[in-house]
Amino acid sequence: MHHRVDDLTVEVRARLTELGYELADLQLKGAGSRSRLQVRIDRPDATRDDGITVDECAAVSRALETWLDASGTLGERYVLEVSSPGIERPLRWREHWERFVGQPVRVRLVEGGRFQAVIEGMEPGGEAVVLRLTDSGEQRTVPLAGIRDAALVVDWDAVEREANRRSERKDAAKEHG
Repeated sequence: MHHRVDDLTVEVRARLTELGYELADLQLKGAGSRSRLQVRIDRPDATRDDGITVDECAAVSRALETWLDASGTLGERYVLEVSSPGIERPLRWREHWERFVGQPVRVRLVEGGRFQAVIEGMEPGGEAVVLRLTDSGEQRTVPLAGIRDAALVVDWDAVEREANRRSERKDAAKEHG
């Protein structure tokens, strides 16, 4: 199944690129007539303030469905789910780690163990990421192959502070306008 997921990832990524999107995550669950393909998409230039819309997910879903039906890749019966990666988006591939240098991340290792860190950069060759551990400040180099999963971490307190600042500016503008 791993080889099938790798091939499917290459195919889906190519189709998304043609549509102007990038693949944020792909998971294939089940088998045979009960396959479930979960695809998370993003725009290469997206910021936290302008995420993927429902209409974009629907358009990408229709395009992928047309290809899946014509190719028979998942058989006749499958479920396709297309969504945004969310604010705490997964980091799956080298280009994600490169794109989000400086951002906080939650990491779970293949060998076991979890930690939070800030992405410092990539090792030359791009096979390992350099992280600064949040709790100790220690720098740690982790091979990408040793990461089971990872996701960006949102500082919800900072998000709330920014929302409060915007609200206060809006209220002040109403009072003076």
